[in-house]
Amino acid sequence: MKKVYLILIAAFLIAGTYSGYSQESKGAWTTGADFYNRYNWRGSDFGNSPAIQPTIKYVDGGFSLGAWGSYSLSGVTTATEADLFMTYAFKSGFSLTLTDYYFPVEPGSVGNYTTYKAPHMFEISPGFTAGKFSIVGNYAFANVNNDIYVETALALKTCSLFVGAGNEQYSSDKKFNVVNIGISTTKTITISDKFTLPLTGKVILNPNKDQIFFVFGFTI
Repeated sequence: MKKVYLILIAAFLIAGTYSGYSQESKGAWTTGADFYNRYNWRGSDFGNSPAIQPTIKYVDGGFSLGAWGSYSLSGVTTATEADLFMTYAFKSGFSLTLTDYYFPVEPGSVGNYTTYKAPHMFEISPGFTAGKFSIVGNYAFANVNNDIYVETALALKTCSLFVGAGNEQYSSDKKFNVVNIGISTTKTITISDKFTLPLTGKVILNPNKDQIFFVFGFTI
């Protein structure tokens, strides 16, 4: 797994060097952050508190790599996450993503980042998009019990519907169950000619754990 981690780090360095020195590169770096009233991931609640989720990403054609994190605004350390990811999206609609998830128990004291063991989790995710329909499979192949999660989504005119199912960490009995059913909608508020504020609202039901969540956030 150390090799996987080093590949992601090397990709960051190569992308930074390439975009900085190549006159032919059409790639660009972007950054932003989401603010949510709670962090809900694949039907499971993380932290039960407001969270800020920053992103930095490099995109060049179908290739992208980036870093994403989540940090509780109330100091809940169990909701801390820092990930690296790399994706290639083909023109046919297929895509492939490699992700290094990092879940420190308490940043700076427990869970050394360079051990490449838990609290790291490595995952490969093939996906396919056709028009308004998309499906993605996620297979965690390191430091976990071969966890699998599959999600389908349908983008309608005013909202998006999604259904996800998984085993192991996603399911209360470790068996493959539907764990994430929901609806998502967005609205953009115009603040000025140069600034808009995208809002997102979600209703999420986890029938396996008999839980429901209401998630609201905005992006800057």
